[in-house]
Amino acid sequence: MAEPWFDRLVRSQGWLDPVGGFVQASLKSTFAALGPPGGSVRDLLHGSKGLGHPLHPAITDLPLGAWAAGAALDYAAHFDPRLGTQAGDVALAVGLLVGVAAALTGLTDSQDTFGQELRVNMLHGLTMTLALLLMAASLGLRWWSSFAWHPLALGLSTAGLAVAMAGMYAGGHLTFGLGTMVNRSAFLSGPTSFTSLGRSSDFPEGVLCPVDAGGMRVVVARVQGQLCALSAVCSHAGGPLAEGRLEGSWVTCPWHGSQFDLKDGRVLRGPATFPQPPLVVRERDGIVEGRLAHPVP
Repeated sequence: MAEPWFDRLVRSQGWLDPVGGFVQASLKSTFAALGPPGGSVRDLLHGSKGLGHPLHPAITDLPLGAWAAGAALDYAAHFDPRLGTQAGDVALAVGLLVGVAAALTGLTDSQDTFGQELRVNMLHGLTMTLALLLMAASLGLRWWSSFAWHPLALGLSTAGLAVAMAGMYAGGHLTFGLGTMVNRSAFLSGPTSFTSLGRSSDFPEGVLCPVDAGGMRVVVARVQGQLCALSAVCSHAGGPLAEGRLEGSWVTCPWHGSQFDLKDGRVLRGPATFPQPPLVVRERDGIVEGRLAHPVP
């Protein structure tokens, strides 16, 4: 089967690799320079804290909707001057303001992409950056020049909307084609009734133990005498949690550093935004059993 045309096109653009590497290194250096607050800012931009959902797609509809509405208002005012241009200008400004926030969240998410995923991410980001610049130039002409420049401002915002629509295609492919920032546990299949996980002696204190629970990969650890278990496939990008680092009741994914509480699966640190599915564990007569706490319907 031939590779889809879009993936083939992006893969052929070798210049995207060094651009992506530079952007990732710059972002990581910036967050590191902020010290401990940098981690909190990063988690906020990911959506890991508070929202519990990727923040970037949650806000991208607003600038695109504002720009589309602004274009409709602009053209209506262009052909009927009685309508005035103020409404279109305000819609453009709102879209530009939220668009900057969307760009920051998208850039933050790009830190943990690699290969083709990073290339598509960079193409999406560069395209949307161009759209922002065109919109900013249009807004500048509207607010700091005479009305005679309004047709040029209208042309720039129209071009910006067209570029943004092209960027939307790349962004959609990034999520729905390559699975960036999707919940890897969305279609989890696991035991709904208690299933054997092993013997009590298999799980010493403070050790991450990978087990199979009816075909589901699970990581089990004894923390202060209490057995805890989570799905072993990281919800962020599918990393193997059993190969991660255990600190108290916290497990850190070895791939991108997402951190979860073993007791309930909640996210403690991004880039993961979705929690890990926990298991209910019981220990009887030297046998350990577990089942999903919240089975997927």
